[in-house]
Amino acid sequence: MAIMVIVRMFSADELGYFDTLSSRTEDPFNFFGFRIAGGPELRRRWAEHGLISGDRGTLAVDLDGQVIGDVEWHAVNYGPPPMSTAYNIGIRLNPEYRGHGHGTAAQRSLAQYLFATYPVNRIEAGTDIENIAEQRALEKAGFLREAVLRGAQWRDGQWHDLVLYACVRADVEGRSPR
Repeated sequence: MAIMVIVRMFSADELGYFDTLSSRTEDPFNFFGFRIAGGPELRRRWAEHGLISGDRGTLAVDLDGQVIGDVEWHAVNYGPPPMSTAYNIGIRLNPEYRGHGHGTAAQRSLAQYLFATYPVNRIEAGTDIENIAEQRALEKAGFLREAVLRGAQWRDGQWHDLVLYACVRADVEGRSPR
């Protein structure tokens, strides 16, 4: 039997995952300071809309029935018409599940979900210029490297450069020449 990674909504029993997120040492590219990740606000949002609202959302990364991480997205507007909205995605995986292709599968599944659910044409992801593993995962998931965003992210007391990746609807539908 093959083990499969999927993205899905969190159940109420799984919200404790957010209380156990990694530290700076375990996840340096996702550490933005100590803060309460779970708590009453997260549980209120889950009760109201299952962590998916009009312009943002969070889904569980599920490996064979177990939550091993999460994926998120939020709207980015490139113009006033609604068709100019794109989604920027991000991922967190528990340290023991990194390096096995699970991030690639989760980000590919999230892109497919977003294209199937919303009328967006573009999905993008930024990652630290030193996060080579995530850059490879995005490329394997079908994203193309577009740019380096110099000094775009304040994290751990200093500015960091990001690499921007994206895919468009035609890429996943097989219509875009590469």
